[in-house]
Amino acid sequence: MKIFDAHCDMLFKLWQDNALQPWDGALQTNLEKLASHHAKVQCLAIFVPNHVPADQQFHAVLAQIEIVHKKILSLHPQFRLVTEKRHINELKKDEVGLILSLEGCDSIQNELDKISVLHEKGVRIYNLTWNFANLFADGALEIRNAGISLLGEKLIERLNETGSWIDVSHLGEKSFWGVFEKAKHVAATHSNAYAIRPHPRNLRDSQLKALIERDAPIGITFVPDFISSEPSISKLLHHLEHICSFGGDRCTGLGSDFDGIEETVPGLEGYHQYDNLLNEIFKRYPADVANGIAFQHFADRIPF
Repeated sequence: MKIFDAHCDMLFKLWQDNALQPWDGALQTNLEKLASHHAKVQCLAIFVPNHVPADQQFHAVLAQIEIVHKKILSLHPQFRLVTEKRHINELKKDEVGLILSLEGCDSIQNELDKISVLHEKGVRIYNLTWNFANLFADGALEIRNAGISLLGEKLIERLNETGSWIDVSHLGEKSFWGVFEKAKHVAATHSNAYAIRPHPRNLRDSQLKALIERDAPIGITFVPDFISSEPSISKLLHHLEHICSFGGDRCTGLGSDFDGIEETVPGLEGYHQYDNLLNEIFKRYPADVANGIAFQHFADRIPF
């Protein structure tokens, strides 16, 4: 069994607390858990909270990338940075690939040349914004729902040139459709079904169907509030079943959001409990579909 997890915030936690180490048991996802519980690809989000002054945000992004190199890659050779799809096929049995994602492009400001810097440093997935508005787009919690800006369109053009994934999780509905129209490569790394749990971070059926028709991967997420008022593994699977009912069994995957959440689903308190979910998935779906959800659907669709 192999796992491709499309979103976690372990890197942000390491940056937030310099004393924390990537094998620390306090982390919901850490190196020991990844190495011993079927991980094959883990996407690491780079997140800069909005209280960081604008002129320091890009430095915070670079500092988080530096953590990957100094605290993980240089000390633990079984972890490899994935910047091309072929790197996944080259991973040895005991190796785990890491993909860097930028959760919110606020740090870029209006300096789009910074995309070249980030691409050179290995970032391959981009959310235009987090939950609110920035220079590029309105997020899922921005009430005005104004969509993407002209600068946002230019940013998408630059990201298209790099072959990066543009992540539609966190976007407002109008921004979603703007990105969907302009972007060459889209993914929803950590979102659930709005029809099951009407939360603004979840995706409407029209959005899910559009992603499926485009053959874009959709990672169901373990954020309790995106699942149910009484979250459980069973209720998380309701979201998976709903997406699969539209044909999502061909492109649905996993995006835990571990370390980006304080509360957790019972039985999914950290990466070490992934088997509790995967066992249920393998009970309910044919082996090829279950393996696709666990790993292959995201891995097959990497555009870079």
